[in-house]
Amino acid sequence: MSAADAAAPATRDSWKPAHNPWLIAVVVTLAAFMEILDTTIVNVALPHIAGSLSSSADEATWALTSYLVANGIVLTISGWLGDVLGRKRYFMICIGMFTVCSFLCGISQSLGQLILFRMLQGFFGGGLQPNQQSIILDTFPPAKRGAAFGVTAVATIVAPVLGPTLGGYITDQVTWRWIFFVNVPVGILAVFLVSILVEDPPWEKNKRARGIDYIGLSLITLGLGCFQIMMDRGEDDAWFESNFICLMALLAFLGILGAIGWLLIAKKPIVNLDVFKDRNFAAGCAMISAVGAVLYASAVIIPQFAQTTLNYTATWAGLILSPGGIAVIILIPIVGKLMTVLQTRYIIALGFTIMGAGLWYSSGLVPNIDFKTLMIMRIFQTASLAFLFVPVSTVAYTTLPRELNGDGAALFSMFRNVFGSIGISLSTAQITQRSQVHQNYLSQWATPFHQPFQALIATYEQALRAMGRVGSAAHDIAVGRVYLSFRTQIAVLAYSDVFFYCSIVAFLMVPFCFLLSPKMGGTRGGGGH
Repeated sequence: MSAADAAAPATRDSWKPAHNPWLIAVVVTLAAFMEILDTTIVNVALPHIAGSLSSSADEATWALTSYLVANGIVLTISGWLGDVLGRKRYFMICIGMFTVCSFLCGISQSLGQLILFRMLQGFFGGGLQPNQQSIILDTFPPAKRGAAFGVTAVATIVAPVLGPTLGGYITDQVTWRWIFFVNVPVGILAVFLVSILVEDPPWEKNKRARGIDYIGLSLITLGLGCFQIMMDRGEDDAWFESNFICLMALLAFLGILGAIGWLLIAKKPIVNLDVFKDRNFAAGCAMISAVGAVLYASAVIIPQFAQTTLNYTATWAGLILSPGGIAVIILIPIVGKLMTVLQTRYIIALGFTIMGAGLWYSSGLVPNIDFKTLMIMRIFQTASLAFLFVPVSTVAYTTLPRELNGDGAALFSMFRNVFGSIGISLSTAQITQRSQVHQNYLSQWATPFHQPFQALIATYEQALRAMGRVGSAAHDIAVGRVYLSFRTQIAVLAYSDVFFYCSIVAFLMVPFCFLLSPKMGGTRGGGGH
């Protein structure tokens, strides 16, 4: 062992950032918040974008797909890019270029331009979350990481919740272009503050670049890029009935499988898979994948249900989600206190139990459900995230060697985002499938030979006649009203099924919590290494 190696642990233990660690945490989280917000803020504006740029709604969704594809690829390799460019320099490049690309998205004059700039925005935005996490890991000692991750949780949990609300309000009140322009002042402020406050610790400055692993980079790009396209476009293209989706699935399978095989044997891999030798990190990735899938799926299907079935505006549909974000902010400090007296695995198990119970409660949708009830359902779903995100993040890095923090943060963020995309795609696909199942079942009762069906039409017809409608017009309108009620009932049953399936996923995660080390948590405050 060299003298430098022998001195390294002491240097790592004694090094402290020059500025207040909490101020650093807030600043780097501001940049990540901006990026995470952009993954959901565009969703509600897609119809307006399509109309403004003279394109179809289907074509406009490529503005979302292009962002997710570039983002998913860069998330995985951001640790390597940080090594090549220097972590602080890479972080500032990502913030600066993300801000520039946001401005370019806002001034786009065609759909082609918007898709290109969204892809670049996703490329530079992909480096923000992993760098934020690795900076916080190095800034705080292990005993204080739980509290520090409470700050990052505000960005990771609240941003997807706030995105549809803010996007809907901006789109309704001004124009869709301002959902991109709002990033510009935030980005400029973030670059300025990061340049002053953030510094690379000695072990980051002295880290040697791994060189360019062309094979690993190509396989990751192919696998994750095709996978994101498949998941995002599958529902619109009828999944595996489409040759394009089949091709994307095949390339994704070959790319991901090939990347794993190559990274295991490469001398200087672009991503170090040794992180998965750490049991706690591997379990943490599995758990954050489930959290990401349920978080993103539920954040999409509740506003979708409110808009398509209950005819809410984009703003009011988004407002259903907002109180849940407030609940998380209130609960995070309480969970932080719990982590000092309870084993972390018990808190995570409690979180998945609350999540499962909240989703099961949400499966009790009815056609005449009111705003308050929907809001309460969402609060129950979201409250569980306070018991999950911070503890799971803390557990994942507790025993991970410091030199693997960069790769660990990249893969941890990648799992959350990729499984978030899977959650959205599977939930929307299941809504379509379950709607067809319920339609086939209910249609057998919607016939002239079923007395309750005829009685319902007669009731509507009688009411219409009392309002002055006469003859066949009253009968035709009554049949139309019953049909609308029929369609609403089908949609309600389909959404209820999806919430029930999500609750099963949450409950199934509870036993896995006990695979975590029992030594973490309690008075040790999350443990150390």
